[in-house]
Amino acid sequence: MSVTIEIRSNKFTLHPSGAIYWHEQQMLLIADVHFGKVAHFRKNGAAIPTAASEENFRKLNDLIQTFHPRIICFLGDLFHSYLNSEWLTFELWISTLSAEVILISGNHDIISPHKFEAIEIKVYDTLEIDEFLLTHHPTEVEELYNFSGHIHPGIRLIGQGRQRIRLACFYKTANQLILPAFGTFTGKHVIMPKQEDEVYAIVSGEVVCVS
Repeated sequence: MSVTIEIRSNKFTLHPSGAIYWHEQQMLLIADVHFGKVAHFRKNGAAIPTAASEENFRKLNDLIQTFHPRIICFLGDLFHSYLNSEWLTFELWISTLSAEVILISGNHDIISPHKFEAIEIKVYDTLEIDEFLLTHHPTEVEELYNFSGHIHPGIRLIGQGRQRIRLACFYKTANQLILPAFGTFTGKHVIMPKQEDEVYAIVSGEVVCVS
């Protein structure tokens, strides 16, 4: 189950995949997929199943069928490292899309922008749309509301029996919303929210406000 919130008179649906759908712009926002990370580790001898990579494409296709976006915007760290075998799969997947694709460059995006532009993906350092600023790193800019990724936010919850669980989450403050990492093979950074912040955890296929 998704949760729809309003920010500056715009509606945003927080999806259990970790993506956000921006209704007014018909835009999917997705952070930190880290394509190629599985192939990178397998090349260096780690026994990582390829299913982790396939799951990313399955999640993306499910999102497209659900929202039919006009634009897909990746908020950085689309690829984990240099070109590897996953690029060919990604290139084939891009060729099937009718939506415009944008990449906000992240610190892991070291593949040449020309490679992305050759398959009609526009690459930006940051992108400003109306009152909103799209970046990879969380960024404070006066009068703009920032959507970003980078930190892979997670929240640690403690049960009555002192059970502990760490969940990926959307982390919303007065002027920022940080998306969880979309990629299956990624970690989590436990956040320490303030009382006025909002935290939406992803648990069992649902988005749940836990703040």
